[in-house]
Amino acid sequence: MEKFKQEIFMLAERSKLVKEKLLTEESTKTSLVMPFFQMLGYDVFNPSEFVPEYIADIGIKKGEKIDYAIMANDKPIILIEAKSVNDKLTTHGSQLFRYFHTSSARFAILTNGIIYQFFTDLDEPNKMDQKPFFTFNLEKIKDSSLSELIKFKKDGFNLESIFTTASDLKYLNLFKEYFETEYESVSEDFVKFFIGKIYEGKATRNAIDKFTPIVQNGLKQFVSEKVSSKINDALKTTSETPIKTTIVDTVPEKIETVDLIDTDIETTEEEIQGFGIVKAILFETVDPERVFYRDNKSYFNVLLDNSIRKWIVRLNFSNTRKIIQFNDDSSEKIVLDNEIDILQYKDRIIEISKRFL
Repeated sequence: MEKFKQEIFMLAERSKLVKEKLLTEESTKTSLVMPFFQMLGYDVFNPSEFVPEYIADIGIKKGEKIDYAIMANDKPIILIEAKSVNDKLTTHGSQLFRYFHTSSARFAILTNGIIYQFFTDLDEPNKMDQKPFFTFNLEKIKDSSLSELIKFKKDGFNLESIFTTASDLKYLNLFKEYFETEYESVSEDFVKFFIGKIYEGKATRNAIDKFTPIVQNGLKQFVSEKVSSKINDALKTTSETPIKTTIVDTVPEKIETVDLIDTDIETTEEEIQGFGIVKAILFETVDPERVFYRDNKSYFNVLLDNSIRKWIVRLNFSNTRKIIQFNDDSSEKIVLDNEIDILQYKDRIIEISKRFL
């Protein structure tokens, strides 16, 4: 999994460098799409496994072609349609939608080299769904999406297993999208639902107008308070945690727990907030008393068991930028807008900590 993550992040970085230079569909295929499937373990240069311009005859139309087909036992299992990196993805007029029912493939992928939309036939047998059950975005990599993507690697691909979980994944993602949309701006139907739960009067136009800002503020306050509660619970022991510093990261284990004072180091409020957020993320996975921080001149460490060999993340917060680095195979550094953005990497932080448990 860690090696796979590293490969994904490397491809993501590469896509940022070449994206502006890819002006055609063919260049997108060569520079992004083929490397993506190669990373999933498929031999993109083996026509018996990865077929370019796969012929999918439809009725009286003969010789119609799809960009790629991944094969198993001489039959297509995944159809792939590739667009230019600058194209928006839509199933309207898509070749995939027309060709899916004519083949034995159970999955279809629509991509522009950055976004990969995965489809199957959950709504109606042998007819490709209008909406993907899973979307992977190289510019917005999440640990949860990596866990789903790895199921499509050649060495672990299990058609029936993926199909069985596709329905749950589809509706889980739709619920998340719905909640995200409502969080930004509540809809009238959303307000009506809550009026019916808490208001004894009728959901008239005046009532809807009155309750819309109340529901909007209530939703945002609820989420904010839940996050703050987690952080506060995690910070309860923070004030009692001594600041541990070391001169070098390779200091022997038996010396690591010695309190050292370096008057040149100033631990900032933003760093403590960042520590609290990481500790809150780990609250249900790790005993809070095992989570420490150690500040030095270069970065702020969040550690397990107060051991520098078990650092989970490193924070480098300054007045101009905030950076988080992860202790996984990628050692990736990500620029944050603010401390709360650390929550986006919850799954990744938990996975790193599990390595040391």
